[in-house]
Amino acid sequence: MSIAKRLVVIGVVFLCVFTAGTTAFMLVEGWPFMDALYMTTITIFSVGFQEVHPLETRGRILTILLILGGAGTLAIGLSMVTAFIVEGELRDVLGKRRMEKTLARLNGHIIVCGAGETGKHVAEELLRTKIPCVVIEQRLADLKHRERLGSIPLIEGDASDSAVLAHARIAQARGLITTLPSDKDNLFVILTARELNPKLRIVSRAIEDESYPKLRKAGADSVVSSNQIGGLRMVSELIRPRVVSFLDSMLRDPTRTLRLGEAEVPANSPVIGKTLQEIDIHKRVGLVVIAIGHPGDDGYAYNPKASTELGAGDVLIICGETAQLEALRTILASG
Repeated sequence: MSIAKRLVVIGVVFLCVFTAGTTAFMLVEGWPFMDALYMTTITIFSVGFQEVHPLETRGRILTILLILGGAGTLAIGLSMVTAFIVEGELRDVLGKRRMEKTLARLNGHIIVCGAGETGKHVAEELLRTKIPCVVIEQRLADLKHRERLGSIPLIEGDASDSAVLAHARIAQARGLITTLPSDKDNLFVILTARELNPKLRIVSRAIEDESYPKLRKAGADSVVSSNQIGGLRMVSELIRPRVVSFLDSMLRDPTRTLRLGEAEVPANSPVIGKTLQEIDIHKRVGLVVIAIGHPGDDGYAYNPKASTELGAGDVLIICGETAQLEALRTILASG
């Protein structure tokens, strides 16, 4: 129960006790309203002043009951408020310790800068696909969808601050996604991140089309325009509705996490020189290779034949679950 609800409950109970005590003194002793209210107040709070009027036996019994009820209600109210404060502080302390331990173990993770309308979808996708990540948000108190981010570590701070990025273990990260609502802010994040980790892969959001080349020059490996993606999606909804429906069902399937993925053939892989038929990826991990990209070639060979030989640096594009993709990477690394 929140502190506001607890205070309301306590207030209602006190009001009931005051009303019952005042009414009882008026009925039992025949006192006027102000005398009954005054007697009820000094009785509940145990002030110790003398009685307003001499009490009869019934009045003394009523006073005893009022003392027990008032003191008990006051004690319960104070304990509820104290427990809420202590529990909240303890929860915060334990939560921060848990987050710091999680951060200390992160390696090869993704840093998401900004948890706004775009950032929350990025974080949720990483959470669904079980990719370790950490989110940096400047105002966590204003985050309305914080519970949707689950167990993802949250760092409050400016993502363009090198100390904040260092706290997110940028030196050990494999990638960074910046989704801040300003191109200028995204630019500063890219510059700072690139300086701290030159090998980091950086993907940035672009608000204005004119910002695309600036963000690339600043060090972003890829720039995504929300307006462009939205426009392409609208056209696809109109002319390719079944394809869009298929992709949406794949992404939103509650029972499986199917995604398009990629796996690179390592330089020392034992599968180099072997054909897809010899490796038999479909039989071993249940995946179908959709396309193959070769080093130094921006194009792809779609629907590769079984006789296609694999070379070092080739990238296999597949569709499957996260566990299947990891199994494929193991095969490419060890045969």
